[in-house]
Amino acid sequence: MTAIMIYVQHLLGIGHLMRARLIAEALAGMGYDVHLVSGGTPVGGRMPRGVRTVQLPPIRVSDASFSPLRDGNGVPIDEAYRQTRRDLLLATYEAAAPAAVLFETFPFGRRALCFELVPLLERIESTRPRPRVIASIREILQRQRKPEREREMLGWAQRWFDAILVHGDPRFARFEETFALAAELALPVHYTGFVLAPGDPPPPRDASIRREVVVSAGGGAVGIALLEASLAAKKLSRFGDLTWRVLAGSNVRQEDFERLLREAGPGAIIERARVDFPSLLRRAFVSLSQGGYNTVMDVVTSGVRAAVVPYTDNGDTEQRVRALRLRDFDLAVVIESGHYTPALLARAVDEAGSRSSWGRWDFDSDGAVRSAQLVSAIIGAAAPQWVAPTS
Repeated sequence: MTAIMIYVQHLLGIGHLMRARLIAEALAGMGYDVHLVSGGTPVGGRMPRGVRTVQLPPIRVSDASFSPLRDGNGVPIDEAYRQTRRDLLLATYEAAAPAAVLFETFPFGRRALCFELVPLLERIESTRPRPRVIASIREILQRQRKPEREREMLGWAQRWFDAILVHGDPRFARFEETFALAAELALPVHYTGFVLAPGDPPPPRDASIRREVVVSAGGGAVGIALLEASLAAKKLSRFGDLTWRVLAGSNVRQEDFERLLREAGPGAIIERARVDFPSLLRRAFVSLSQGGYNTVMDVVTSGVRAAVVPYTDNGDTEQRVRALRLRDFDLAVVIESGHYTPALLARAVDEAGSRSSWGRWDFDSDGAVRSAQLVSAIIGAAAPQWVAPTS
């Protein structure tokens, strides 16, 4: 059976892992022996069917500065920790003997993980026949403040990679819009469509059917300010009589979660993020959320009225670009300012709840299956015979 290896590292949120899981499952469904290597903190949810999962000693970060890298207990990692991860990653590669290796985000991010990624890429390069190396990236990249960083990304892509899979629709966002050196790439760029889990068709937006405001900030720890402000916004909103369900991501600290519980007033439900989040949205009247890839996919395909507050701290641009595209297509009310207040949140919820006309999400959204098909085409119908890497 032809093997494929996928490397994914989530740091703050969990969207990278969720997207990689869906692609891994689609590849397994085509008959491939899929090895999914995850380097982030383990998260719940259904594991991908038919996929071998390998958990590296976890790495996470405390905030959007992405420094320092920490272990699962929050302790900054040392060289011994790096070496343990590196050894396990290389051993997994050799045991899998893959025909292709997918790198989620890298080389267009995850620079801090070069201590293990470069040795893996060097090992791949020395393998005969050499596996295909494929970048797997979301539709919008974080804009780089230093031009030399983009030049570095270009160099890595040219040296190591055979193809780039962009998990979006070019009608929504084009790769070159957030990677200025795209025209210099000498390797193919394929748009896969958006990667999202299949769900039931959404019901109407009618408030008599949908009776909740669902507040979410993805799986990360950086959305606690939005969750807290939403509790105050409930008291100011014309839809404050509805139930407001506030979902705290798995990486929100327990003390912050307990503070939300204390601050919740009548009609507010505080919960940890739920695996049935898409189903909650299909029953909700308004969604108030940040603008991460996976959250947005769940929101726009649920039929819920959307108010989006993109995360913009620490120079983050990706969520703002995505949110403004949603606004351009009449798919969301957007608060552009990172310095939002409860009054601004209440106003956004009120506008979303009162709007009578919305755009329609009609962008390609079969990205997991399409990604699997593209990987299959890249490696060919049959896997090459495995030969151990040279030293």
